[in-house]
Amino acid sequence: MAVKTITIDLAAYEMLAAEKRGNESFSKVIKRRLGPTKTAKRLLEVLPDIQVSEESLAHMEEIVRARKDSPALSPSLDSFD
Repeated sequence: MAVKTITIDLAAYEMLAAEKRGNESFSKVIKRRLGPTKTAKRLLEVLPDIQVSEESLAHMEEIVRARKDSPALSPSLDSFD
C-alpha cells in the first residue's frame, strides 16, 4: 500500500486524534469522516444494482410477520407524572 506523509498543525492533530475510536488509524478516521456519506439518496442510486436472494427475502418476511404478531410496547405516559 502506498503512503504519503502530510504535515498538520498541532490543533488539527488533536482534532483528528479526538475522532479516533479505539486503536483506529488516522487513515481510517479520515476515510470515515471524509468518505462518501451514507444517505437515502445514495441508497436509491445503488438500489437497482442490489440483488437479494429468495432465501434472504423469505427470512426478512418472517421477521416482519413476527413483529406484527408481537409489537413493541411503549411505557404509558401516565407513568412519567
